[in-house]
Amino acid sequence: MKTPLRLSLTLLAAVALARADQKTKTLDFHWIDSEGGGSTLIVTPEGESVLIDTGNPGGRDPARIVAAAKAAGLARIDHVIITHWHTDHFGGAAEVAQQIPFGTIHQREIPAGDPDGRAASSFPIQIKPFRDIPAKRAAIVPGSVIPLKSGGTKLELRCLAADQKFVEPTAAQKKHTNPLAGTVAAKPKDTSDNANSAVYVLTFGAFRFFAGGDLTWNLEEQLVAPHNLAGTVDVYQTNHHGLEVSNHPVLVRSLEPTVVLMNNGPKKGGQPGAFAAVRGATSVQALYQIHQSHNVPAETNAAAEFVANQGNLTGADAAKCPAHLIRMSVAPDGRNYTVSVPSTGHARTFRTKG
Repeated sequence: MKTPLRLSLTLLAAVALARADQKTKTLDFHWIDSEGGGSTLIVTPEGESVLIDTGNPGGRDPARIVAAAKAAGLARIDHVIITHWHTDHFGGAAEVAQQIPFGTIHQREIPAGDPDGRAASSFPIQIKPFRDIPAKRAAIVPGSVIPLKSGGTKLELRCLAADQKFVEPTAAQKKHTNPLAGTVAAKPKDTSDNANSAVYVLTFGAFRFFAGGDLTWNLEEQLVAPHNLAGTVDVYQTNHHGLEVSNHPVLVRSLEPTVVLMNNGPKKGGQPGAFAAVRGATSVQALYQIHQSHNVPAETNAAAEFVANQGNLTGADAAKCPAHLIRMSVAPDGRNYTVSVPSTGHARTFRTKG
């Protein structure tokens, strides 16, 4: 039997060990290859997990998501965010949930009909498995915050926009008018559900990460002009897989990212206009791609060590793709972060702006 002194010393040692362990826990990101779909897995220092979008249905993408979750040591996914109602973003959810349970699904209101207003649509059939997932549901509205535990470094995942509505600018933001406003021509109004995408910024200490689903051109500018509602970020996940109907130059330049991550496929996303927007932002130090894009000349792509998957496997051959991931770990104090491409052996550490 331990004496009171020995017991006290044991408890103190346990507390010290817990605090030391807390200081070594990183915030981890896993960009999963959905061949131009959306699926970003985040694991917090407290062991909570967030999956932003769930790729396509049909086995391939759900299997890749589950494999990444299990490799990260997850027994469940605590929070699932569905940015909008296109199958490459919500379609894999039901199959993933059959293999690893969900805690809470954060979603916009499900449309009564086709999200893009098409008369003939398979959406009612596609959405039924999603409706049947046994999980709590929470509404996505601008300003809502995903409840995540914070340890020694403050962590927040906040919605800035959804359903073409935006958070109000802060008093500090109102003092500054974005000089880039109106410097690039608008495009025809987007009537698809892409325009309704939910936009999130994750803050971890000084580190900031932007994920905007498939938000499109005109709405992107509204997010940062006349007032920059997003502020500046360290890492920008390209909107809409690097399509040029998105990735407005004013958005990219206003966010001033140090690192850009393009979640593209070989032929989906990665278009010339998106590359031009990224290259035109002087803040960008590195561009990473899930796939080599075959929509542009080879030299337009990032250097090979920054690209997880090479080659042009599409259609039925896409199942043969090795589906390499890109990973990022943010230091426990949020002051630096390391992006790695395991398939090429590349790793590089960047300092946060704050």
